[in-house]
Amino acid sequence: MAKFEIVMPRMGESITEATIIKWLKKPGESIAEDEAIAEIATDKVDSEIPSPVEGTIHELLYEEGDTVEVDKVIAIISMEGEDSLKESEDSGKKQEKEDKKSSEKNVEIPLQEAKTDDEESQLLPAKGASGRFYSPLVRNIAKEEGLSMAELENIEGSGKENRVTKDDILAYLKNRKDKVVGEGIQDGQKTKTKETIQLSDVKAQKGDEVIGMTRLRKLIVHHMLESKETSVHVTSVVEIDVTNLVNWRNKYKNVLEKREGEKLTFTPIFIQAIAKTLREYPMLNSSLSGDNIILRKNINIGMATALPDGNLIVPVIRNADHKNLLGLAKSVNDLANRARTNKLQPDEIQDGTFTLTNLGTFDTIFATPIINQPQVAILGTGAIKKKPVVIETEHGDTIAIRSMMYLFMSYDHRIIDGAMGGMALKRIGEYLQNWDVNQTI
Repeated sequence: MAKFEIVMPRMGESITEATIIKWLKKPGESIAEDEAIAEIATDKVDSEIPSPVEGTIHELLYEEGDTVEVDKVIAIISMEGEDSLKESEDSGKKQEKEDKKSSEKNVEIPLQEAKTDDEESQLLPAKGASGRFYSPLVRNIAKEEGLSMAELENIEGSGKENRVTKDDILAYLKNRKDKVVGEGIQDGQKTKTKETIQLSDVKAQKGDEVIGMTRLRKLIVHHMLESKETSVHVTSVVEIDVTNLVNWRNKYKNVLEKREGEKLTFTPIFIQAIAKTLREYPMLNSSLSGDNIILRKNINIGMATALPDGNLIVPVIRNADHKNLLGLAKSVNDLANRARTNKLQPDEIQDGTFTLTNLGTFDTIFATPIINQPQVAILGTGAIKKKPVVIETEHGDTIAIRSMMYLFMSYDHRIIDGAMGGMALKRIGEYLQNWDVNQTI
């Protein structure tokens, strides 16, 4: 009976390890082709590993909670016939060729790539006195920065079972460095100490219910605090008349659903307007790295999506400026549906260059969104409301009932001033307000 090796899949260039949250199969159980064998989690998203073959679970090589590097064998499946073994070997040879090709191109090797025995022996132990497991990446960073196991044990982890992630240890090192610099002396004067806000220890009272944060919620907390600490947030607001747009959508939403089986929400329309504007104002499609501004070549727009458990995730529509409205509608519906059913792949929430948060879905008319790092701007859209509005005509002013909404954009004032932010926001509004009612989809 042939054996087939299941490996930890590659999930994007910046992701080199994942944690096994739960095994969905046990040794001795049968598994069908494309059936999930395990649930895994990265610092970005949770997902499942499907089996590419049909057979019986022969062996599971890791425990739940273990963090495994990509391309490592995690399970072995027994299969009928001999071709499967050849398939597994061919797969291994193909991977070797890809690795060789990457090496020839001088691809930078991530920190947690395989190390020699001597290198591994110089790292801190994989488990501390508390029993908490530390990934090779975290231990390597600790070694490079001279952290002791005692310091490592005191870092609050945002991963599963309080596990320390890459972001956790980098945040700790940043705070430690800021404190040292703050306490130092420069030009004969003490510099200002940067203090980390410490929340008081709030005690639960009788009858209260204490709910532990999920891993995703901890990541959101960290990401939002990092953004407020990093960027100088400014929010600009415009109110626009979208009566023509609303009437056009009402005309075509049923047509599209019958013809394509796709819902036509306002989200793809907003994304199209953003993509067009970013072409005209590329500074909003950038990131800041030290004293350098990185102008992004691709326009990858993330859309904030609320999950059933109350958390938030931001799947990304890549090259949004290359898609027509129908293509955007299909992408929006697909990503939103898979986000809510936990079917997103890790690389589908990476590399966003601008973010949209459509708060009008929840009848919110106005907000001040937080920038999604390392981006420099985020657009919020409010609920569309019918209001009496003064309209200028050739016969004088008149009052009419119009569909109105607010657009609000937060941007990083370090590189985007009010003039540019205001002009870009106005341009997005013009695309929506001057909607061509004669176009089709």
